[in-house]
Amino acid sequence: MTTLLAVPNVSEGRDRGVLDALGRAFAERARLLDVHTDPDHHRSVFTLAGEPGVLHEALLTGAREAVARLDVTAHTGEHPRIGALDVAPIVFLDPADRGAACAEALLTADALAHHLELPVFLYGELAGGRTRAELRRGGPARLAQRIQAGELIPDYGPRRLHPTAGATLVSARPPLVAFTVVIEGSLDQAKAVAAAIREGGAEGLPGVRAIGLTLHSQDLVQVSTNIEDHTRVTAADVVEAVRRHAPVASAELVALAPRAALRDFPPDVPLSGAGNVIEDALGR
Repeated sequence: MTTLLAVPNVSEGRDRGVLDALGRAFAERARLLDVHTDPDHHRSVFTLAGEPGVLHEALLTGAREAVARLDVTAHTGEHPRIGALDVAPIVFLDPADRGAACAEALLTADALAHHLELPVFLYGELAGGRTRAELRRGGPARLAQRIQAGELIPDYGPRRLHPTAGATLVSARPPLVAFTVVIEGSLDQAKAVAAAIREGGAEGLPGVRAIGLTLHSQDLVQVSTNIEDHTRVTAADVVEAVRRHAPVASAELVALAPRAALRDFPPDVPLSGAGNVIEDALGR
């Protein structure tokens, strides 16, 4: 039996009642493996497991709850976003399941557009390599302008943002590792480190996206990264790269990641979420 994952990211990280309702909705048609919440980012990441042909229905049920409860026009948070259900990728764990994941992603996009009138943009392999950052740049207001000007046309759904839920980004991909590193330094330093280590930077790590952020509630500064190919770059590689520029205080694994992404992790760096391993979660 083929198992796919879905990793919907919602623009809510503070209201426990809303997050519990979203979790129940997503879990109606899929296994809810994990929920990661961050009040500073004002964002939560749900990890679901399900069969092809069913997983998109779980995403639709959760998305309906998100659209009813969240208003992205009044949202404040550190993480870039353009929608209440900001991204909804389908994840394949075995390359043999890539086709099934692509089909499920397209079913997801069609369902969100048809039933909820959400404009949906494809990204990644389904959109010729277009990135989330390209679509999020400038936030919802700028995205609305680009749609109105004809610069961008949603792949599914209306040619306008939903009045409160914005837009949603959908893709099919292998596992992505969301990983943050807290540094001893300023926000400007974190932004400079992120610029240096991200793909295309002076010391660019392949397939790594990075931004510098402040966690105001904890008075911490972090380099927030996405590792898009953990077979080429591990979390340990990211820590090593950051350490060349600033002292590292701690690190955090956001949501679930393959066990291999954590190999050779430096024992002197406190790692929150070290037990968030996909293989273990599926086995429970």
